[in-house]
Amino acid sequence: MIIGITGGIASGKSTAAEYLRRLGHVVLDADLYARQAVEPGTEGYRQVCEAFPQVVTDGGKIDRAKLGKIVFSDPKQRRRLESIIHPIVLQRLKDEGARLEREGGLVFMEIPLLYEVGFEESVDEVWVVYVDGETQLDRLLKRSNVTRELAEQIIASQMPLAEKAARATRVIDNSGSLQATWAQLEKLLKEVQGETSPYCSR
Repeated sequence: MIIGITGGIASGKSTAAEYLRRLGHVVLDADLYARQAVEPGTEGYRQVCEAFPQVVTDGGKIDRAKLGKIVFSDPKQRRRLESIIHPIVLQRLKDEGARLEREGGLVFMEIPLLYEVGFEESVDEVWVVYVDGETQLDRLLKRSNVTRELAEQIIASQMPLAEKAARATRVIDNSGSLQATWAQLEKLLKEVQGETSPYCSR
């Protein structure tokens, strides 16, 4: 069984994913795959350098902060970047997910833009990690060295969390304590494992 975990930036997706790893479950990370997709020497790197030459440093590295400012302030440029990275990442998720599912056990995929890219059809369930908009913005400003304007642009570039929660199979409310979030995850795991044939965590 493959379960997609999503939400919005600063909603707590990675926090939930890390707890699932601590419990012994496999969690594939779309953000990690996206970073690997543009490492020097890859086809993704070549395409990004060609499309955004202004973000390539003298040492040949991609200035991620500069690239982020460009794509989050210009929807056209964001779509251009996504057209390069998303196909690479989604194919790897599908390949890795299918391989791990054949081996047995629950397979989780942490995918920030799961709904935005239409990946819900490729998973059995979607779990959304939810917080209200004010909390999301506050947490993003506290954790990141970005202006309020850029933070709002980043949040606005994603589907509203309330819409994601409405479409989800299950919702995790991450507005409270970590202990409360852990308890919800453990409850959902018991529900899923009770609705399917027994699974063993890894």
